Amino acid sequence: MTAAGLNVRHFTQTDLPEIRQTLIDVHADALADEMDDPFNQRFPWFVDHWGGRPGFSCVIAYDGDKAVGFAYGAPGSPGREWWREHLDPAPEKHRTFSYSELAVIPAWRKQGVSERLTRALMADRDEDLVVLLVDTEHPRVQALYESWGFRKVGKDQPFPDSPVFAVMLTELPLK
Repeated sequence: MTAAGLNVRHFTQTDLPEIRQTLIDVHADALADEMDDPFNQRFPWFVDHWGGRPGFSCVIAYDGDKAVGFAYGAPGSPGREWWREHLDPAPEKHRTFSYSELAVIPAWRKQGVSERLTRALMADRDEDLVVLLVDTEHPRVQALYESWGFRKVGKDQPFPDSPVFAVMLTELPLK
């Protein structure tokens, strides 16, 4: 089992009705031990929120016909680069892709799937920067993003019931 053998397919906003349940099912499998958390139970809302944004982009990795992981996001709204409050001075570049979600089912972890999905999602993006949030309770995930060129620029808790997240930023293209 290696990420190289997976079929990674790209999807857009118009594909959301076709892929919505796949995203929800993979997320539930990936976070099976944490699905009693009300924040994680709201994932379908996040799928609809991000999937409804112009420029929504998603990649799903398949082993045969079984989805084993996904990554998605959408361009940030110009002038609403919320992450800038964490930097002084903020970069001059501003066009930002908001990398919203990455999930890989347990059987496929530590096989390079996360990196393959991330690089596939970021390939050919025309934004200058990518921002994402990582639960501060998962330092190995943060270290993984750092190995791809992201750097922690601050912390944020966007919802009262959400974890505290490390705000991470990098320039495109990924290194």
